[in-house]
Amino acid sequence: MIKLKNQNLLRQECLINGEWVKAQDSVLEIVNPFDNSKIGTVPKLDKATLNLAVEKAQEAFKTWSKLMPLERSAVLMRWHQLILDNIDDLALIMTSEQGKPLAEAKGEILNGVSYLPWFSEQARRACGEVIPSPWPNKRPISYHQPVGVVAAITPWNFPSSLLMRKLAPALAAGCTVIAKPAKETPFSALALGYLAVEAGIPKGVLNIVTGDSRVVGDVFTTHPLIRKVTFTGSTAVGKTLLAQCAGTVKRTSMELGGNAPYIVFADADLERAASYAIACKFRNAGQTCISANRIFVEKSVVAEFTKKFVEKVKTLKLGNGVDPQTTCGPLIHEQAVKDIETLLKKALEQGAKLVIGGKRSELGGTFFEPTVLSNVTPENILFQEEIFGPIAPIYTFETEEEVIKLANAVPVGLAAYVFTQNLRRSWLIAEALEFGLVGVNEVALTTPEAPFGGMKESGMGKEGSTGGLEDYQVTKYALMGL
Repeated sequence: MIKLKNQNLLRQECLINGEWVKAQDSVLEIVNPFDNSKIGTVPKLDKATLNLAVEKAQEAFKTWSKLMPLERSAVLMRWHQLILDNIDDLALIMTSEQGKPLAEAKGEILNGVSYLPWFSEQARRACGEVIPSPWPNKRPISYHQPVGVVAAITPWNFPSSLLMRKLAPALAAGCTVIAKPAKETPFSALALGYLAVEAGIPKGVLNIVTGDSRVVGDVFTTHPLIRKVTFTGSTAVGKTLLAQCAGTVKRTSMELGGNAPYIVFADADLERAASYAIACKFRNAGQTCISANRIFVEKSVVAEFTKKFVEKVKTLKLGNGVDPQTTCGPLIHEQAVKDIETLLKKALEQGAKLVIGGKRSELGGTFFEPTVLSNVTPENILFQEEIFGPIAPIYTFETEEEVIKLANAVPVGLAAYVFTQNLRRSWLIAEALEFGLVGVNEVALTTPEAPFGGMKESGMGKEGSTGGLEDYQVTKYALMGL
């Protein structure tokens, strides 16, 4: 059991229609990835209970959608403050079930909660149009309405921020939501649900369910009362959900897999590029969809960059996330470690050279040493794979044209990074990269003011920005005869 200041935040039931629903028959056991100790259990809901949650969300939609934006905003802003007031407990819950250091957990919560005031304000600016009429006795207008009941599915790597980036615009727009957190990390979502209830969110407006992914996914994608599905996760699962949503023609938002290039030119500030590469690659033990996945370094400076990078890798400290000295936690579970070991073995067989790391940590469990590889080529298995772990492969290039072609030679396009002090190159490379997010001499990309989303097979839709509310609205046209 996690010891919290407010023990009510650790919920082992689901939130449906404002009530806490216990398990009927079976449960999912949640463990701490640091030592595999049991934290607690959550219900494995059956289809009938999930259908009930949908029906209650639809009932709540009838009243929540009719509230004025200021009225919804008042509830969301109370929720915002309660999250800030309880951030220490929320961070401890996240670290306990996910493994990341407390500092990273707090940073994630602060990022996620920032979407509440942003979208509360944007809802007041969801203006329609009075369209210039082609007729003397008619007036065409357009306006926005909430899409309806929204189903949200989120992964385990960022269990708070990725959920809030969906809940904030959906609720602000006037939608009701049924959210399913990942089976590995449900307690962060349930704690946020508890605080939403404390903030006064009406019954049925926010529902949080847990259970078998296939059972929940089937209800989410086929139930006729659910009008939109928003998902963050792998490209493979996203494609499956899209196909299943086609039967009822649901609106969808998909934030899917990435394979981020991290491009370092010879004229870059190499110290800065190496420091930022540490943050970009090894944050959350490399389990991040926008982490540096393919590090391209101009050939003339690859030795210098690699030396600086490796020196910084040596300063990373693996350990329990609750230890303030820890900078890199464990991987989420044993299968994640096995996947990394398999990838690394194949990469080395295909000619990559191990510079540092390369094996499980002496700490045991699911800890894996931060690893750097050199002599990696585009033919290596790592080039096309999303490395969800602490492995940093370094490639070389010689020209702008070559590195642009290499960077774009993958089917996904979520995030990319470029380090150069050449102003012309900064603009041209950013425009040429087929990625939805581009950081130029920067890696901290996420903020509610900016659009977050990918290109190609990295998904569709944008989270954040002035347009983020539109993903949860429908535009209606009315012609007014005079």
